Amino acid sequence: MKVLVLGAGAIGSLYAAKLADAHDVTVLARPEHAAAITQAGLRLVGRELSAHRVAAVTEIERISPGTLVLLTSKVNGNRALAEAVRGKVDGETTILCIQNGLGGEDIVKDALRGDDAPLVLRAVTQFGAIFQEPGVIDFKVAGYTLIEDGPRSRSIAQLLTASGLDGRVSDNIKKDVWRKLIFNCVINPITSLLGSEVGAIADARLDPIKQRVIDECLAVAARDGVTFDVNFVEALATVFGPSRNIASMRQDLLRGRATEIDFMNGAVVEAGRRHGIDCPVNASLVALIKVMEARGPFVVP
Repeated sequence: MKVLVLGAGAIGSLYAAKLADAHDVTVLARPEHAAAITQAGLRLVGRELSAHRVAAVTEIERISPGTLVLLTSKVNGNRALAEAVRGKVDGETTILCIQNGLGGEDIVKDALRGDDAPLVLRAVTQFGAIFQEPGVIDFKVAGYTLIEDGPRSRSIAQLLTASGLDGRVSDNIKKDVWRKLIFNCVINPITSLLGSEVGAIADARLDPIKQRVIDECLAVAARDGVTFDVNFVEALATVFGPSRNIASMRQDLLRGRATEIDFMNGAVVEAGRRHGIDCPVNASLVALIKVMEARGPFVVP
């Protein structure tokens, strides 16, 4: 299978490395990352020590028919990337959006609509990784990949599983997206503000603010037709407490890059506004992260 990874950050690079042993994988990467991969391979450290031969480019010239495209960039860049592949994809192409937040796949569908549009599917990953340096990814958390049910989904799930990425077809991708969004709306901004690893979110002293964020998310999700019978505060402690990973939002802030706050907490605030639900705590987190973004590269003492 020909695989193209658009957005070779931590997660995109991890997926590329795992798939490269059995498939023809190309990554679209920043120049310094692409150069390092070309010179020494795409290396994994942490849970695995390995090097993988991956083709790395800084722009897309053509996409072979039948290519599986993994869109692993931040949702902020979806429209630009979709425009970049316009005319290079067709109905035989599958674009799998392995991303955080709400609505990323809709941006891609809107940008590539037409008679011979590619198949666009949403996915949720439970893997965790840190971009250590160009060419090197710190593989932190092994998990699984949930894929929206649709044409080609089962074959993609099998392909991912065979490469150690545990592909599963979701029976309710909307609910799975909301579940991860709620966790992200708590973990990403709060650990970024604390300057901590993900595991710090288990601190019971944070429970009141965690619960406020969760309550607002649940109220909006319910109006979107999604409900949960889950104690999210308890799950945050048990599932994420042991994690030594660094949230993607904090990784962005440390590098002076735009975060996905508008597609996480900001998306909840906006959806709440449409439904007449006020979300002041999520809105406050958006404002705080925006201030941190404006400061440039951010280092917490």
